Amino acid sequence: MRIVKSDEEGLEAAAKVLLAGGVAVIPTDTVYGLAAHPDFPEAVDRLYTIKGREAKKPIALLAADVEAVERFGFRITDKALELVKHWPGGLTLILSKSTLNSQLSTLNSAEGFRVPDHDWTRRLLAKCGGLLRVTSANLSGQRAATDAPAALADVGLSADIVVDDGISPGGVPSTVVKVDGGHIEVLRLGACRISDSE
Repeated sequence: MRIVKSDEEGLEAAAKVLLAGGVAVIPTDTVYGLAAHPDFPEAVDRLYTIKGREAKKPIALLAADVEAVERFGFRITDKALELVKHWPGGLTLILSKSTLNSQLSTLNSAEGFRVPDHDWTRRLLAKCGGLLRVTSANLSGQRAATDAPAALADVGLSADIVVDDGISPGGVPSTVVKVDGGHIEVLRLGACRISDSE
């Protein structure tokens, strides 16, 4: 396990680990995340093992931008477009696949996506092809880590690399919203204020 800073060297090091099928602790605008590339199912499996997460609970995808979400075959409906105004930011949107020819066969028919309001992290996402599976860097049921030492103590020793970016500016996990046609359902309240009637 290697600890790096959120600078150019750290960016290259983290991208190299993730593109080789490794697991990384990375900063985001909300809380620290435990990340793996969706092209490597075994790396995603490690996220579940390290975190102690139930296999039936999905892990969302961080995206470099809206175009990355669309590029991987997911539908940005009119209702979703209204919510995309919160990107980059602390909102995870659960979207449905619009085509069967997604660039990643490991993606499900419905996935949670978020574009983080963190320049360094978006650059890392872009270097990794646009998407990474990311869950909060803490043991399941425990408080989300808002700095690298907390993430390291909880899950970081089992990761391949930990990126230290100081204290997360948000400190609260994202709000999760399911978008089904013209209807939305708030599944988890978090960093972004959204109501079912929005």
